[in-house]
Amino acid sequence: MRLWAPFISILPFTLLMLIACGAKSAGSLSSPNGEATNARMFIAKGVVQELKPADRTVVIRHEAISNYMAAMTMPFKVKDSKELAGWQRGDEISFQLHVTETESWVDRISKIGTVSLPPIPIMANSPIVRPNHPLLDYKFTNELGQAVSLNDFRGQALAITFFYTRCPLPDYCPRLSKNFQEAQQKLESLPGAPANWHLLSVSFDTEFDSPPMLKAYGNSYQYDPKHWSFLTGPADKIGELARQANVTYQYDAGTFNHDFRTLIIDAAGHLQMVFPTSGDLSDQIVAEIIKAAAATNAPDATGNQNH
Repeated sequence: MRLWAPFISILPFTLLMLIACGAKSAGSLSSPNGEATNARMFIAKGVVQELKPADRTVVIRHEAISNYMAAMTMPFKVKDSKELAGWQRGDEISFQLHVTETESWVDRISKIGTVSLPPIPIMANSPIVRPNHPLLDYKFTNELGQAVSLNDFRGQALAITFFYTRCPLPDYCPRLSKNFQEAQQKLESLPGAPANWHLLSVSFDTEFDSPPMLKAYGNSYQYDPKHWSFLTGPADKIGELARQANVTYQYDAGTFNHDFRTLIIDAAGHLQMVFPTSGDLSDQIVAEIIKAAAATNAPDATGNQNH
């Protein structure tokens, strides 16, 4: 397929969302991975929006967290899926949120009431973008204030992800950006690595994430503008780009609920790989970019174009 086809129908994954209200303390705790670690702890309240036991995740719409984040909605990890047993959509709960430098999780969930919630909407499949789709030539704006289209990167291997700079949890958008930072460093220091590659981080937060804000954010990750760009643009065009990549997102109480997706597009414009998750993916991204950078549209041994 082509992205070109990075934008094809791929099953959407878990919506990304946020946390609740309370006070803060610190201590040595056990993370979901079973490791002892120092973590900040917040007492929080919210309403259960969705339960995903298979992913050890509960989506909570929470109140503001004092000295940490505004009221919003997002999924939280639990250590054991059994902690979600017995809970239902609409349960009003109190819980503890733990945050380290690299991850977050919730525990000590207690029911304090019930509220009525509307049904969860069913998301439609996203359309397929053809090679001549006008969105490929649309000029988005990068962190330097320059007009940039996706077709400007023809002949380069691309890694594309979607994020917003205000995302507060370290294992969500910051982890996606950390993946790109580490991939950039590894590719730039790897002997014999290809030069025809580029990373694109596309922001949902079109009102807040201005080019100067994106530039400052990129600097915090030691980004190299020769190989990594941060894109913004009109909300409708960013929305269309996300839909064509089969990324779902929704503005909610000052933040964005969205799923994870990192797409690898080869140098010939073909969708090569999709990582529908967060976590440490830098080595996988590097390996896919190296492979993607070597792709061409030259005829193969049978005389057919490589697509």
